Formats: sequence, C-alpha cells, structure tokens
Amino acid sequence: MREVAVIGVGIQKWGELWDKSIRDIFVESASLAIADAGVDHIDSMYVGCMSGGLFAAQEHLASMMADYLGVIPAAAARVESACASGGLAMRLGWMEVASGLSDIVLVGGVEKMTDVTGEEATFALATAADTEYEGYQGITFPGLYAMMARAHMEKYGTTLKQLSLVAVKNHANGALNPDAQYPFPVTLETVMNSTLVAEPLRLMHCSPITDGAAAVILAPADIAKKKFKKHPMVVVTGSGHATDTIALHSRADITTIKSTELAAKKAYQMAGVKPEDIDFAEVHDCFTIAEIMVTEALGFFKRGQGGPAVEKGVTALNGRKPINTSGGLKSKGHPVGATGVAQVIELSRQLWGEAGKRQLKKARRGLAQNMGGSGGSSLVHILERR
Repeated sequence: MREVAVIGVGIQKWGELWDKSIRDIFVESASLAIADAGVDHIDSMYVGCMSGGLFAAQEHLASMMADYLGVIPAAAARVESACASGGLAMRLGWMEVASGLSDIVLVGGVEKMTDVTGEEATFALATAADTEYEGYQGITFPGLYAMMARAHMEKYGTTLKQLSLVAVKNHANGALNPDAQYPFPVTLETVMNSTLVAEPLRLMHCSPITDGAAAVILAPADIAKKKFKKHPMVVVTGSGHATDTIALHSRADITTIKSTELAAKKAYQMAGVKPEDIDFAEVHDCFTIAEIMVTEALGFFKRGQGGPAVEKGVTALNGRKPINTSGGLKSKGHPVGATGVAQVIELSRQLWGEAGKRQLKKARRGLAQNMGGSGGSSLVHILERR
C-alpha cells in the first residue's frame, strides 16, 4: 500500500446554522479544504452523513454534493455508520489512495440537525440504536449511556464529579477553538447542577444537536512531498475498524466498548505503536462517560482508571495524555456525520503546529476515535508528523 498524507483541511464554525442548507455547509467546508490543499481537481469523494433523509429530507448526497461543489463527474459516495459515518468515510478515502485507485480524494462529513423539532431529532438519532428492541421500548441514547455510566460507577467507583470534570476540561479546550459551537468555559458546579436528563447524566454531560461540516484532502505521500508543501508532512500510519452488537443488552460487559478495543488494536498493529506512544487523541465524547470508557478501551488507562485520570489532570491540555484538545463533541459540537472528519482536522492542525492557542508542545503522533451508536461500530486512525 501507498503511504497517505493529509494535505488540506476545511471547517467552519459549527452551531445552529438556520440560514444555511445541508449543501451550503458541506460545500463551504469542502471548498476550504480544496483551497487549503492547493489541488486543481479531485479524483473521488466520500461524504459521511448519518441521516440526511430524516434530518434534512435529502438523500442521494453523493450526487448533490459533487454537483454543487463543482467536481462532477468525479466518483462520489455517501457513507453511513451512524455517528461514525465521518470516521468510516475517512477510512474509505484512505483505502482508495493507499490502494492506488485515486491520487486526490476528498473526505467530508456533514449533518444538518436543527431544522427538525427536538422530538424528531431524538427519533432520528435513536435509529443508530436497535430500533425494534431498544427504540420501540422507549430508550434513547441518554438512557443507554446512563446505564453504561451507572454500571461503570458501580463496578469501578467512577464518580459524578469525574463525569463532570470531562465536560469542564473539554469546554476549557473548546473556549480556545473559534470553530466550536460552545466556545466558553464552564464550572464544575454548573455541570453538576445542570438539569437531570437520565440519571446519573445531566444536561452538561451530553453533547449538543449541531449543524456542521468538515473536509480533508488526502494524497499519496510521495506526491505530497513533490507538489503539496503548504503544510508539514502528516501521514496516516494506522487505521482500524470493528463492530459490536448494536443493542446494549446483547453485550457481555457494558462497562467497556469492545469495538473500540478491537479497532484500536488493528490501528496500533498497522502503525507499529503502542498506546503509550500516542501523544494526544480526539475521542468520541457524545456523553462524558463515553470519553472515560473510550480512553480505557484505547489502552491509555486501565479499566476503571479513566475517571481518576481526568480528576488528576492527566487528560488536560497540559497533561501527560491530552484528550479532545478541540473541545470534543461536548464543546465543539456533534453534527453526527461530520464528527469523525473534524477529529482528523484537529489531529492534522496539532501535528502541523497550526492549532493556535490550544497548540500542544509535544505533538508528533495523534489518534482519532469515532464511534456509532452505543459502540456498535468504531473507527480508529493514527496520524504522524514526518
């Protein structure tokens, strides 16, 4: 396989984008990525989107986005893996370049989530769970992750304070990110006293509903070295993909995310590294308990030690293992189809040394973890600066 480099990125501020359509927000970010990379064409394009139909009454996004981006007749495909749609689009784009099928590939993600009612958005998101055995029984994702949180607390002693400190940390990081939906700090007291959603989870333990898009341009590393020199060389050294049961009740242990463990194992093996070799990571904190469980599944901390690590400051911006320097889903926002691509953008900017006020002093190797549902699918990518 050919080595694959990230040569350009594009993202605009996320939030409630009432005056823009799903095509508008995708084309804007994709155009920024194309301009950033300095390419004059793309060979193919992957668009991660969980549910354009339910959120925006628009399917066939491959044709629409290629058309309005002005890249037809380039090959284009819409990719779906619930909230991991962007991560899966990244993997498919990486595979296409690595295999030699294409030289210049645009990987994008988009979701327009605020043009429906809260009830309709809840229904759309619930389709990422087992509709027949979970959704029809009245369970939603706050309820699913609340059960995971309660089980983790009972088994390992994880505390409400530790769950809350994840939100405090990520908002502190997001306050330094001009593209974030909620770029402001929050206090521990504010988080712990916010409205109860599903015990033990409160409102400030949950990621928001978001409109947004993100895009990256991939190219073979050897071509990037010769033609695309705007940014330092950053390459994808590892990619892992795995699934688990879609329904929470079918799992042997709901205090861990097996699909992330397996995807990470594949990515580490491909990259020839271990968890301790990762300098920083962007992980899928759709709920604050998810960040704690994911950091354990990735092997950064032993099971049950993800919460204490947050409390000790290990995962802070100036900690030993910074997690979610962008602000994560909690502060940056979570337009579900775009999240996995935005994680790659944050990794790239940190590795290029272009992350502004949140720039890490040590950023040579980063990891992105993106998952769908309650962990029914997971993607892990490792990027390195050369």
